[in-house]
Amino acid sequence: MPTITDERRATIREIICDILELDDDEVTDTSLFIDDHGADSLRAIEILASLEKEFGITIEQSELSEMVNLERVYKVVAEAPGR
Repeated sequence: MPTITDERRATIREIICDILELDDDEVTDTSLFIDDHGADSLRAIEILASLEKEFGITIEQSELSEMVNLERVYKVVAEAPGR
């Protein structure tokens, strides 16, 4: 399984907290964006686009359903092909 650096994890957390308008301590690796934080599909697309831009990767739209919490986002980003 691909790994992800601590620096990249911190950047991902920062992007997600910014988009979901949450403080860092409100989000855990396993808290659910929709159920626990009230995110909607528009925010999910915004997260996807921001991650692609930040890391120069391509994330398929079909991966959105996998990106339910930080843990899963780390996995998707680690496995995403570069452009």
